[in-house]
Amino acid sequence: MPDPRVQEHPIVLADANNFYASCEAVFHPEVAGKPLVVLSNNDGCVVSRSYEAKALGIANGTPWFTIRQEAAYDQVIARSSNYELYGSLSKRMMSIMSGFLPGQEVYSIDECFMHSPWDSEQTRRIAAVMRRAVLQGVGIPVSIGIAPTKTLAKITNHWAKRHPSSRGVTTWGDLSRDDQGTAVLSSIEIDDVWGIGRRLAKRLRGLGIRQAAQLRDQDPVNMRRRFSVQLERTILELRGIPCIADDSDATGDKRDCQILCSRMFGTPILGEEGLRQAASVYAQYACRRLQRQHSLCTRVSVFCASSPFSKHDQYSSVCGSILLQDPSDDPVIISAAARQALHGRITPSVRYVRVGVMLTGLVDAASYDTLPALGARTDSGLSEVFEQVARRFGPAHVGIGFAGIRGDGRNNDGTGAAWAMRREMLSSRCTTRWDEMPVVRAD
Repeated sequence: MPDPRVQEHPIVLADANNFYASCEAVFHPEVAGKPLVVLSNNDGCVVSRSYEAKALGIANGTPWFTIRQEAAYDQVIARSSNYELYGSLSKRMMSIMSGFLPGQEVYSIDECFMHSPWDSEQTRRIAAVMRRAVLQGVGIPVSIGIAPTKTLAKITNHWAKRHPSSRGVTTWGDLSRDDQGTAVLSSIEIDDVWGIGRRLAKRLRGLGIRQAAQLRDQDPVNMRRRFSVQLERTILELRGIPCIADDSDATGDKRDCQILCSRMFGTPILGEEGLRQAASVYAQYACRRLQRQHSLCTRVSVFCASSPFSKHDQYSSVCGSILLQDPSDDPVIISAAARQALHGRITPSVRYVRVGVMLTGLVDAASYDTLPALGARTDSGLSEVFEQVARRFGPAHVGIGFAGIRGDGRNNDGTGAAWAMRREMLSSRCTTRWDEMPVVRAD
């Protein structure tokens, strides 16, 4: 008799294939079908690969400088991360898919869950049409997994990616016929199960649990006692019982505990003044996110670090924190606190390569209420002026300190400091910059 908790209507997971690499080919068809890699901030490591680059054995996380010469020999094309383009195409892709199935939950920039009111076969037909619509309307290939739970939808989606014969759409029913479900789960390492982190996977392997099928067959109550309720839910999800609730704020920048803005520098910084400039800029970035979610913060923390791989310096890290007198979302107050947090803590001879600003002790601005003399120190209107200038003239035209100093050329939408993020192989930002829009000529 089937478990009554098993969901009748399936969950759909749509996930773009090699999203960053696929975005690069939308407006630059000359790179399609060629080995292509997209690099992280400051052109550091590989974060996305085309199928052709994967076939060459290039792994995600590989430092670019270690494979640059070999990549040139293999005619690998490298691109800096074009976040403006990727974000724009993601919104278009999600908008198209939202018209096919209800209950869309955007889980990340390239994937979303949806709930189908139909059975698996009808859902499969709709998913196939949706996939063609995304490919035609945006140019991004998408793989779709259909299953009773989110965890199984993840597994089914990965199967669709690895098996071209599925034509990009697979249901858990296809994989679970004739006990094939156990065979599929036995082929999935415990590290690859959604929700199983590296540390937990190591502990599970210590108990002899190495594949998803072995985890599915564990006693969920016992595993909850030994580990956590989250692991119990994962086990039940592998059995087809939905236990993971929707998260409407998965990509909505809504943070309940902390807001963090951290960047690697384009070039290392020596000395306190340069680090305080960078901390001020990143504090203003974090403050914008704080205001967008209508929150206040009570503490501003700053950390910075040198490179653990540097031949010039011994690894060094610094952390400072300032408790605000009253909760605030004022960029002047938060920026000043970030600068103060680093004062007197910097070793002048160390080459620092990263700084981060973290806002904690978040409270909702609308519900915060106390005695009049102890009220929140909210923004007096300066941020609204910044936003109006940015909407009319673009980013980095006005700000506090270095946040208002623009770069040159294609970098004029960011700070002009020498430590600003480096993107030397940036492709055209075709959907967000008038001067970089593609031009089509008809003969």
